Amino acid sequence: MSIIAQYGDVFIILACIFGFFMAWGVGANDVANAMGTSVGSKAITIRQAIIIAVIFEFLGAWLAGGQVTNTIRKGIIDPSLLSDDPQLLVYGMLASLLAAGVWLFIASMRGWPVSTTHSIVGAIVGFAIAGLGVDSVGWPKVGQIAASWVVSPLLAGSIAFALFKSVQFLIFENHDPFAAAKRYVPGYIFMVGFIVAMVTLVKGLSHVGLEFSFGQSLLIAIAIGIVVMVIGILMENRVDRIKRKRGGSAFDFNSVERVFGVLMMFTACAMAFAHGSNDVANAVGPLAAVISVVESSGDVSGAAALPWWVLVLGGGGIVVGLVTYGHRVIATVGTGITELTPSRGFAATLAAATTVVLASGTGLPVSTTHTLVGAVLGVGLARGITALNLRVLGTIVLSWVVTLPAGALLSIMFFFMFKGFFG
Repeated sequence: MSIIAQYGDVFIILACIFGFFMAWGVGANDVANAMGTSVGSKAITIRQAIIIAVIFEFLGAWLAGGQVTNTIRKGIIDPSLLSDDPQLLVYGMLASLLAAGVWLFIASMRGWPVSTTHSIVGAIVGFAIAGLGVDSVGWPKVGQIAASWVVSPLLAGSIAFALFKSVQFLIFENHDPFAAAKRYVPGYIFMVGFIVAMVTLVKGLSHVGLEFSFGQSLLIAIAIGIVVMVIGILMENRVDRIKRKRGGSAFDFNSVERVFGVLMMFTACAMAFAHGSNDVANAVGPLAAVISVVESSGDVSGAAALPWWVLVLGGGGIVVGLVTYGHRVIATVGTGITELTPSRGFAATLAAATTVVLASGTGLPVSTTHTLVGAVLGVGLARGITALNLRVLGTIVLSWVVTLPAGALLSIMFFFMFKGFFG
């Protein structure tokens, strides 16, 4: 207890620095996943993506990032095991933030889209093994997370495959693709508004005291979907058909893609907000744990109230990460796996969002990164295996497998470093 009293201010300052570094990693890596499909499909430029993400990621993190955050993430360790040695929790959370931040920095430098959630989970597992022993880890929960490596890309890929096939059947194979797009795209716009609203309601806004049941969220999301559809129809009516020239239907297809481009603009804004509200917890959760333990003089509890400035710090870190290094992962997701157009990007984004909603309803822990990459893969497969860059895909899968052990090993190293320095 005396260690916490003696170094309390130092612990909070270090936690803020490491928390900002971790949030930087979320911005550099995870935000790029949310923006990758929009940029890769050329619906928006990389500059527009950064502006959209800066505004909506920050708003999502600040407004809906969580007044109360679980400090022991995902039930991986039992906080009661640390009640006699609360300083171990402080060392562990500092080590976890620094370890996850370092791994995300390495991955972002290389352009690898890895899971920020799995990075922090791996780091916490590492500290728990080092500080409390192997038996202190909730291995069934870790097993669930590992299973999501397979489940979430498969589910998202299947949905994306089906969505893009429906677009091909209803619109691109129609005798008048542009007229068909005008007719059917409002339905897709409703789906995007509905699904993204569900993502935000189920995963984000519960943190600001707006606790909705799944049924209530469903009704609100339907209403939002209808409003978005009306806005989409008004915007869609401003898209004119490109005059057909001699030589084929490519000009009709270009007109269709411009209609889907309208849809992708909204999707980019909404997904950025939902992502900011959800994933800022990866950076501020462990930070909240340190602040809680220090301010309560060593009382280890399962939850901690967050000061408003912690969410601003997390949102600021996300923004800085995206602006400085986000373009590397955007390039991998948007152009490295398969060639994207607005219609393909729409199918991938909506499939990823749908998977997140289904996972929220069933309690399956999934990674935004894994779902989006799986969805892009599904869209590529809809055009045949030759449309995929299997070399890039192999590198991505390898980086996923390495993430948990990399986070754990770095965390163990930093844990003993902090323990030796302050102990």
